[in-house]
Amino acid sequence: MDQQSEGGLAQGWCALSALHGRIETHIERALQAPHELSVREYSLLEVLSRQHPGEGGHLRMSQVADAVVLSQSATTRLVSRLEDRALLARYLCPDDRRGIYTDVTEAGRDLLARARPTHDAALREALAEAATRPELAPLVSAVRALWTAQG
Repeated sequence: MDQQSEGGLAQGWCALSALHGRIETHIERALQAPHELSVREYSLLEVLSRQHPGEGGHLRMSQVADAVVLSQSATTRLVSRLEDRALLARYLCPDDRRGIYTDVTEAGRDLLARARPTHDAALREALAEAATRPELAPLVSAVRALWTAQG
């Protein structure tokens, strides 16, 4: 890879990092006051709410950490905070007593349902604002294309 390509790669990474930071900050502000949730807490509730009781339906803590892009220790602290608020519950895996599963409680599901429209609106707002910036517009287009392809 030549220097010009590497410079373009670095610029692309900086733009992607800037887009992520802008979106995360916007969503954080939107979720904090009305729902008392951080972006990470919302993400954790969202990931865990998609579990199901069948085989392969529950995630181990290492899988949860990967899904929310945190270290295992940070994920454990996050789970503990939400468990203290009665939004999550932990229990031993019935097949492997060394494994611990985490489920969203009814209170957690209710909070997630109330927070989801706020999250989605903040995401749309952050993307719309970022799309006005020439250096971020191509990335916004890519995110929207992914969103459309999955929806």
